[in-house]
Amino acid sequence: MNSRPPTALLADDEPPLARALAAALARQWPQLQVLHVARNGIDACERIAALQPDFAFLDIQMPGLTGLEVAQGIEGPTRVVFVTAYDDYAVQAFEQAALDYLLKPVQADRLQRCIERLQRAQPAATDGDAQLLAALQRLLPQAARTGKASGRLRWVRASSGEVTHQVAVRDVLFFRADDKYTCVHTAAAEHLIRTPIAELAAQLDPDQFVQVHRSTIVNLAHLDGTRRDEGSRLHLRIKGWPQDLPVSRAYVHLFKAM
Repeated sequence: MNSRPPTALLADDEPPLARALAAALARQWPQLQVLHVARNGIDACERIAALQPDFAFLDIQMPGLTGLEVAQGIEGPTRVVFVTAYDDYAVQAFEQAALDYLLKPVQADRLQRCIERLQRAQPAATDGDAQLLAALQRLLPQAARTGKASGRLRWVRASSGEVTHQVAVRDVLFFRADDKYTCVHTAAAEHLIRTPIAELAAQLDPDQFVQVHRSTIVNLAHLDGTRRDEGSRLHLRIKGWPQDLPVSRAYVHLFKAM
C-alpha cells in the first residue's frame, strides 16, 4: 500500500490569492504537500514536468501560458483543478466533471468538496479531464482560453530530450518545414516541433508572419531587407540570421513595395 502523502503545485500570478489557497489547503487537507507555487504558466509547466505532483491547482489566466495551455501540456499523472474568476453560468456547467474548478475567491465549503473529489480520484487522467477542458475551451473568451492575442499563437512548446522550451512567437525569426518536423529558428537557438507548417500558418498573426515559400514562414518584425540575385530571384535578409531566405515566385508579390 502506498503511504506517500499527496502532493500539489499551485499556480497563480496573484500572490495574495495563491497564499490564501495554500493556507486553506493546509487547514482542510493537512496531509497534502504543496511542492511549489508558480507565478506564471511557464514556471508551472516546467515545475509540473520536474516534480510530477499528484495535483495542480491552475489559475486560468496567467502570463506566459494560460492554465489551459499548461494542462494541455501535462504528460504525467498530474490531475488538474482549474481556478477561475468566471461567473456562475460557466461554473455550473462543470459541476459533474471528473476534474474540478474553484471560483475565486475560494470558499471553504467549496474547497472541501473539491478535496473530497480529489481524494477519490485516480492518479491517471480520465475521459472526464478532456471533457472539462473542452467545456472550458468553449465557454471562455478566446484570448483567455488560448493564450493568444485575438486568437493568434503567442507561444510554441518545443521538446529537446527531457527539457521543454517555451518559445515566444515574437522571438521567432522564421519557421521552416523539415521532413516530419517544423524548425523554429530564433537568433539564439533552433527548436523542432511537430506542428505542420500549414497548421502554424493558420494560427499565426498574418500581419506579422508571412509565408514566403511552401516550407518557410518569416516574422516581418525581424526583416532587415531584400535583395535580388543574378537570376532576379528575391531573397530576404533576416536580422540575427546569417543566410538570406529565398522567396518563392508565388509570394514575390508580397514584397513589391520593398
